[in-house]
Amino acid sequence: MCYYEGSPEWDDVVPIEQDDGEGALAQIAYSEEYAEAMSYLRAVMASNEHSPRVLDLTSHIISLNPAHYTVWLYRARTIFALASPIEEEIEWVNEIALENQKNYQIWHHRQLLIDRLYPAISSKPGALQKLEDEERNFMTQMFDEDSKNYHVWSYRQYLVRKLSLFNDAELASIEALLRKDVRNNSAWSHRFFIVFSDPEISTKSSPATAVDPKIPADIIDREIEFAKAATFEAPQNPSPWNYLRGVLRKGGRELASQESFASEFVIPGKDKFESPDGEEVRSSHALDFLADSWAKKGENKKAVWAWGLLANRYDRIRKGYWEWRKASLEGVETEDKGKGFEAKLEGLSVGS
Repeated sequence: MCYYEGSPEWDDVVPIEQDDGEGALAQIAYSEEYAEAMSYLRAVMASNEHSPRVLDLTSHIISLNPAHYTVWLYRARTIFALASPIEEEIEWVNEIALENQKNYQIWHHRQLLIDRLYPAISSKPGALQKLEDEERNFMTQMFDEDSKNYHVWSYRQYLVRKLSLFNDAELASIEALLRKDVRNNSAWSHRFFIVFSDPEISTKSSPATAVDPKIPADIIDREIEFAKAATFEAPQNPSPWNYLRGVLRKGGRELASQESFASEFVIPGKDKFESPDGEEVRSSHALDFLADSWAKKGENKKAVWAWGLLANRYDRIRKGYWEWRKASLEGVETEDKGKGFEAKLEGLSVGS
């Protein structure tokens, strides 16, 4: 079926067919519809045409192959050349995005549109607020389909920086996602970004794992309590435990400051830390948290006890790692009693 050949609108265009070269070993079997549309796109690109019919053509091709990067780029160039309404293009892109959840090209195109739109509305608070609300509502729609869609989260971080959305509305939106799924690590990561990259309260370009003395103590306290509340909801969920560690790091606070909290999830047996027997562990992540805290304070006996439990009962899939942590603290007996764990590692070789 021919869409363009014989059409009065396109009778001035000589299509350029696909040229795979002589003797091509692996020719792609394009559909007749797609091959024809692409032949006309090559022709308009060769003549550098930007017109409403080119927008129709790119729309058609995208409906057939939404991952065609070149088509998206040429569509953006055409939109800008024609000064077409960006808002209308965003509405069109919304429909395509909802139908193609994992398509990177769509989100790159959307970013180009926002970059183009922003200078025109940057001095208009009402227009900025409208854009913020509409974009957030659309991303919520996307997350209803897949709450961990990497492309959407990546775009959201871009949008936060572009529109300076380090605000309560953005924080509330992320809290809503976490209430829906407390195990959504993407939402936890974005919350960390919102809180600790806010230029009003953070040091510019401070690495994510670096202490930032500029962060107010009340913000650190708030985030600690938020993470702790989430651990009670799902003790075996690693996300809030990792978040808690990150917050403590940002605030320059020791793990030991939250030992009493973590101890609510780990109760030693009657022999205390003498043997792994009779203990009650509600969270392997709490056990790991405590072990790190104990090791840092030099309470090696407790740390070894905890890592032994992780290796043999609560996280056996990483037994080798926990045994290594134990060995690095205990030292390893070898035939040469003068050599410790590090020396033994140095003595190992691929061929031995």
